[in-house]
Amino acid sequence: MFNTTPINIDKWLQENADLLKPPVNNYCLHKGGFTVMIVGGPNERTDYHINPTPEWFYQKKGSMLLKVVDESDVEPKFIDITINESDSYLLPGNVPHSPVRFANTIGIVVEQDRPGGENDKVRWYCSHCRQVVHESELQMLDLGTQVKQAILEFENDVEKRTCFHCNTLNYARPQSN
Repeated sequence: MFNTTPINIDKWLQENADLLKPPVNNYCLHKGGFTVMIVGGPNERTDYHINPTPEWFYQKKGSMLLKVVDESDVEPKFIDITINESDSYLLPGNVPHSPVRFANTIGIVVEQDRPGGENDKVRWYCSHCRQVVHESELQMLDLGTQVKQAILEFENDVEKRTCFHCNTLNYARPQSN
């Protein structure tokens, strides 16, 4: 039998806000064909996720910033997309993106299950020269834990965090100036 019980998002948030923890701050509400996640802010990450399928963003409370990389030209372009409260945005597949979520914000993200043999990537760009510093590829089975694990592995490996183009040491979490 399939699930016939709707989820009241406001009630769920009141009862489960403690489940939204850094660095990613997400919780999977539904799986099966699609993954539906509720995501809180603030998050603590500098990575760019590359999903082979589209992602749908809906901003329930507050605004978020979706940093994307347009790789359609010879020189990649880094672009900031603001998604305001009540806005939705459909990100095409294979676009590097880094969701920046601010304090006391709530969003919903829907991702399609990956077609067989297609992997996700988690990539870091150098904060100084914008070259790729490190990239992890993973078969996405549990989005709630796998992205967090990739972030922790990057965070704990100075060699992975050091840019081989300009020697800048990069971080897995934003650094205050």
